[in-house]
Amino acid sequence: MSEPRTQRATAPARPELLSRSALAVFRLNGQFLSVADGLAGPAGLTAAWWQVLGAVLPEPLPVAGVARAMGITRQSVQRIADLLVERGLAAYHPNPAHRRAKLLAPTDAGRAAVRRISPGHAEFAARLAEQLGGEGDFRRVMTALEDLSGALEALSREAAAPPG
Repeated sequence: MSEPRTQRATAPARPELLSRSALAVFRLNGQFLSVADGLAGPAGLTAAWWQVLGAVLPEPLPVAGVARAMGITRQSVQRIADLLVERGLAAYHPNPAHRRAKLLAPTDAGRAAVRRISPGHAEFAARLAEQLGGEGDFRRVMTALEDLSGALEALSREAAAPPG
């Protein structure tokens, strides 16, 4: 019988750290999407619709701005935005900064749908915090994930910068 990973005699090498981190994040993505679909479904939303509406709740944004905030392609957000508009959950408004890139904003119906998710969202967040050992541990996990995302973003910018 093999030893659990946490009890190995040698620490994982850097390539293994990267691989295991990536696999954990891919798994987390699937788990978060499943939880989000479960929370959003009773409000008539999907996880993706909820994400896009959530991105524009504070202020209207162009589709490209939503895509940047979510870390996905503009085309994916465009498809979802068009569906949200078609269903009356969001609307396009003129963008004073860019004639062709309209701003996406939630409608009253879109805001109401997101509000219907809030009680289940809060309850699940409390259960997850408890499972992680409390709010302090939950904050440490969140910070570690944000740090990982920031480091990957910095490396991406570095790779895209012209040499010299």
